[in-house]
Amino acid sequence: MKRHRFSNWLLVIVFSVGAVVSTKPSLVGDLLSHLDSRFISVQSDVTGVLLSDIIDGVLPYNGQIAIELNGNKPVFEQPLFDQEPFVSLSELDSLGRSGQALAIISPETMPTEARGEMGLLRPAGWHTIRYDDLIEDKYLYNRCHIIGYQLCGINSDPRDIFTGTRYLNVEGMLPYENMVASYVRRYKAPVLYRVTPIYIDAGLVPYGVQMEACSIKDNGKSICFNVFVYNIQPGIEIDYFTGDSWVK
Repeated sequence: MKRHRFSNWLLVIVFSVGAVVSTKPSLVGDLLSHLDSRFISVQSDVTGVLLSDIIDGVLPYNGQIAIELNGNKPVFEQPLFDQEPFVSLSELDSLGRSGQALAIISPETMPTEARGEMGLLRPAGWHTIRYDDLIEDKYLYNRCHIIGYQLCGINSDPRDIFTGTRYLNVEGMLPYENMVASYVRRYKAPVLYRVTPIYIDAGLVPYGVQMEACSIKDNGKSICFNVFVYNIQPGIEIDYFTGDSWVK
């Protein structure tokens, strides 16, 4: 089976303004409209670890599911902090991949009913495959929410779903989602939140996701993070171009 070399990959992010719920659309649209290309190479002058360092192999996965970026400080445009609660999802790209999601999480965006079924959804790169001896819950892949259901109440929208490992979903993303959800429920205060799946070239499965959050009322004193979560499963190799996998 062909194994792609990381050094030849181009890091891309899928951007497209999608559905916006309960917001001032002109401001949010203006802030995102400068992202003309759906595929943008990461360029940054921020300090600390960069996404490019991870993709270029400078900081490959070494047993730590999440790694801090930019000194764990998110990078948000200032006007976003003045918005009412909203959830914005990117449209699927030509390969059927979901993209960046941006939101102000608040009690108003959180669900009021139990999550429904979504077993019929097949995000880009999806494979139904089991590794009974290596994974406690058997199945390698989950239908992962970009913005977790507990934060936005969106369940079966393909724009909010990507192919992610069980390990990424439970050990990687869920602790950060729980942190935001607990804060919003307890203090009834909003959190600016963004999750960006990171694809390589025309890869169908993200190499990982960038998660950023900042509590608005106290300017990040309560909630503040900027992390990259690796889309990996211990003991399993993944072809991020196709979603194929095999035992290491």
